[in-house]
Amino acid sequence: MNTVPPVLQRPGASKVSRRNRRIFIFLGIVVAFVALAGLLVLGKRTPPIIVQTEKVARRNVTQTVVANGKIQPVVQVTISPEVSGEIIQLPVHEGQRVKKGDLLVKINPDVYTAALNQAKAGYESAVASAASAQANLEKAQDDYDRNLELFHRHLVDESDFDQFKMARDTARAQLDSAKDQMDVQKAEVDSAQASLDKTTIVSPLNGTVTELNCQLGDRVLGTVENVGTVIMIVSDLSKMEARVDVGEMDVVGIKPGQKATLDVDAFQDKKFTGVVTDVASSSLDNDESAAVSSSGGGSGQTQEATKFEVRIRIKDKEDFRPGMSVSADIETVYRTNVLTVPLASVTTRSITQKADPPGKGGTNSIAAATNSAPTFGGEDGGKVTDVVFVVQGDHVKAEPVTIGICDDNYWEITSGLSNSEEIVSGGYRAISRDLKDGAKIKKGQPIGEAQK
Repeated sequence: MNTVPPVLQRPGASKVSRRNRRIFIFLGIVVAFVALAGLLVLGKRTPPIIVQTEKVARRNVTQTVVANGKIQPVVQVTISPEVSGEIIQLPVHEGQRVKKGDLLVKINPDVYTAALNQAKAGYESAVASAASAQANLEKAQDDYDRNLELFHRHLVDESDFDQFKMARDTARAQLDSAKDQMDVQKAEVDSAQASLDKTTIVSPLNGTVTELNCQLGDRVLGTVENVGTVIMIVSDLSKMEARVDVGEMDVVGIKPGQKATLDVDAFQDKKFTGVVTDVASSSLDNDESAAVSSSGGGSGQTQEATKFEVRIRIKDKEDFRPGMSVSADIETVYRTNVLTVPLASVTTRSITQKADPPGKGGTNSIAAATNSAPTFGGEDGGKVTDVVFVVQGDHVKAEPVTIGICDDNYWEITSGLSNSEEIVSGGYRAISRDLKDGAKIKKGQPIGEAQK
């Protein structure tokens, strides 16, 4: 029987096989690690930011100042008595229309009638005293003239003649005093008559009784020596104005003659036009006081905002009533055919200039930075400036801009943009936080913006 000899294995063959196996395992691990890293990188790739865009366009922009206040009559008269007493006639009621000269209030005149009669009696007594003094002067003058002729003939002693002269001068002085007393008594009569007349109060204008504070039988104080009682207020409702309070930062731009649009709460579906007629030169008294507020264990003192009263004459005729709430949009500045962008398009970023090549001096000015490839960010310590994100394909460029005035919808752009450039106009989160210079974008409706 034939036998086959066993195959002889080469020395070291098992060692080579084990080495190749290790190499293959190591390469497999490396490939798996690279593949895993690639998947992680692809998974972490930042998706494009969804934004809305709009073209830069030319528009007319009107800057307005918004202020709140009350509707009041242009002419409003406070009726207060000049004399004190009891109201015995009050023929008007609140809301009643009155004409100039109509009786409004009658105060009990008994005391003032008695005072007038007393003054008249004193005046008549003074007139009688003056007449008596006049007669005495005439007699004394006759005696003086008669004795003057005798004195010239040396028939009367000089001492006797001096007595007649003194009597004449005394009578003349008494007459002057009587006339002065008569004038005093006449003034008292006039004063008593005026006080009596003031017990009757008539309307000083054609208007409406817009406020009535007293009733028949009430006792009122006069304004001669006291603050006085406000009986009623009569207003001319045919001419109305809005009196609004404007902050100190805005009042410097308001001038008489500027136009205003008014919203009166009582007329929700209607707007009214007006014109500024007066701007207060001093702040309201109640804005000069400080308000003290406290929270927790500490307290602080804060100054209330300083406000100035601005009066706006209302051109439209309507059934306004004093005290109605009003909101005014006062047109302060107007620009025609200027470059504009939506209000939401302008945000702020910090700007720094990249280092210049050796030999060229660097600068920190924003203008120079925009000419030499500025970089944007919030953590580089750069200067914060206004920017607009300009669309360049699927990326954006943060462009520094200079803004002018604004209205309710648009900013005026005075430098930094040209006409017809496409800029990012929304959403709010993208512009205010997410977008950076060179960020990738995708046009569309941002999530959460569709419901707004």
